[in-house]
Amino acid sequence: MSNIQTNSRLSQRVQTIKPSGIRRFFDLASKMDNIISLGVGEPDFITPWNVREASISSLERGFTAYTANAGLIELRREISAYMSKRFSVQYDPEEEVLVTVGASEAIDIGMRAILDPGDEVIIVEPSFVSYVPLVQMAGGVPVSVGTYNQDEFKVSAKQIEDAITHRTKALMLCFPSNPTGATMNKAELREIAELVKRHDLLVFSDEIYAELTYDEDPVSFASLPGMKDRTILISGFSKAFAMTGWSLGLFLRHLTY
Repeated sequence: MSNIQTNSRLSQRVQTIKPSGIRRFFDLASKMDNIISLGVGEPDFITPWNVREASISSLERGFTAYTANAGLIELRREISAYMSKRFSVQYDPEEEVLVTVGASEAIDIGMRAILDPGDEVIIVEPSFVSYVPLVQMAGGVPVSVGTYNQDEFKVSAKQIEDAITHRTKALMLCFPSNPTGATMNKAELREIAELVKRHDLLVFSDEIYAELTYDEDPVSFASLPGMKDRTILISGFSKAFAMTGWSLGLFLRHLTY
């Protein structure tokens, strides 16, 4: 038996990352009988048969080799068309759509691409458990801005502005929110968009739950005036199409150099 401590093999950065509380409860629930688990975002229906049938057919025909790094161009074209029709955002499937292994990988790629050590990312809390670790793994510093029940868990432009420093690089938004379910309308998001322009920030907009907006049509942050160039839009198939186990995510970014 080795006497080497496990922590001595881990970087200081990794040692500061806390384990997921939600996953801990999910693992506990999986070992118990007669438990209704509300711990993980799963639709209450299974993947539609036409999607499963197409997948089975592709396996039977041997479509199991590498694709382009960005994903199959046929898929990227369909994603581009869907995002344009459903959310009024236009992305070039050749250059601006990236298919990832789930939305978390898309956020990870984006954080690693833009952050230098010490750059700050404002995260609206409560939030999905991976946001803070992904910022930390990319060398950034997560800065929490809290939301509260009395405000319907919405965040104001003033709250965000109060958290901005000279090191702030980006803002992480998720509306509809995981885990609160909060939504923000176009007028509320426009106020944040003006703030983003004023402070020259980038925005990670996690819109994985966009199809679960019921009171009014969903608003993509990238569709707001002047925001497409500043927004990394994160989406995926898991929530709207019951494909959580498929791990297909989307990274959409208007490329400017």
